[in-house]
Amino acid sequence: MDRKVFSIDGKELRTITLEDSVFAREVSDGSIYNAIKNELANKRVGTASTLTRSEVRGTTAKPWRQKGTGRARAGRRRSPVWVGGSIVFGPKPRDYSYVLPKKVKQLAMKSILSLKAQDENKFKIVEDFTVETGKTKDFKAILKALVNDEKTVVVLKDDDKLIRQAGRNLPNVRFLSYNRLSAHTLFYGKNVLMLEGAVSKLNEFYGR
Repeated sequence: MDRKVFSIDGKELRTITLEDSVFAREVSDGSIYNAIKNELANKRVGTASTLTRSEVRGTTAKPWRQKGTGRARAGRRRSPVWVGGSIVFGPKPRDYSYVLPKKVKQLAMKSILSLKAQDENKFKIVEDFTVETGKTKDFKAILKALVNDEKTVVVLKDDDKLIRQAGRNLPNVRFLSYNRLSAHTLFYGKNVLMLEGAVSKLNEFYGR
């Protein structure tokens, strides 16, 4: 599959070949779901904690005698039926993270890339560039010539600190390196702006 390569001014320069096994494969909805679910689970802190009956502070004395008061029987004030008492089956600190099979994750990434590549207006390839000044206004001018003002994911060929610095103050822009893609970020991005060098590396990285 061939796609146009644009300059930072939004002009067509040339075409580049995208591997069909990476950018034009059948979309696997199940792998996308599992990859996003895995990323969100791995981000969970898991620090929620409630007190059990043995952990609540308070006396162990019986609040009133068993019979003769006309009230219901009560054993101790730590009971979950009392205000300020314990919690039944409440959350405890735990680790929600788990490992997703490598093949499932790779299939998810290729499926998302194929899904995004279907819309030429939302998926654009731009020549390799950098923002030498590191200024937001310069990077914003480049974005304006290529995409509309929606949530945009920029896929880099390497960890370009100047581009990241120029775009870190833009709330609708997210940066990903070709070898550290995020299924959640990529899937929910309205626009995908991919550097030409990143395409070549993705062809090699996932096309094997």
